[in-house]
Amino acid sequence: MADQYQFNANEEKVVKDSHTKEIDLINRDPKQINEDVVKVEFEDVIAEPDGTHSLDSVWKLSYTTFTVSKYWCYRILSAIFGIPVALLWGFLFACISFCHIWTVMPCIKSCLIESQCISRIYSMCIQTFCDPFFEALGKIFSGVRVALRKEV
Repeated sequence: MADQYQFNANEEKVVKDSHTKEIDLINRDPKQINEDVVKVEFEDVIAEPDGTHSLDSVWKLSYTTFTVSKYWCYRILSAIFGIPVALLWGFLFACISFCHIWTVMPCIKSCLIESQCISRIYSMCIQTFCDPFFEALGKIFSGVRVALRKEV
């Protein structure tokens, strides 16, 4: 036991902080939460059915304009609003976490404790008053025999 304590005391503990962890700059949606929501391509928005085709050069230029403008608009908007919006979402989720940890769970725990007490009192009342009553009824009706006969 002493050897185990000595071993644990000498063992170096490595604690990783979730705020300084490495982030993946390649796969930025590892849990695929936006898999089907924001994957909007040119073909999903603009399509020309057979018989109504624009000039090939217009179609190619439209494709390039759509793709490049979507790409740069998103980058500019995320550069301008990304950090403030992340700050707001961080604040909101911090408030939700705070309320959950400091109010919701203690209230639920308190209700569970109180309901256990009420449950015991209720159980004792049932055992004291209802059990003997139904046991007596059971004894009264245990002698009753029902016979079914088919009359012709």
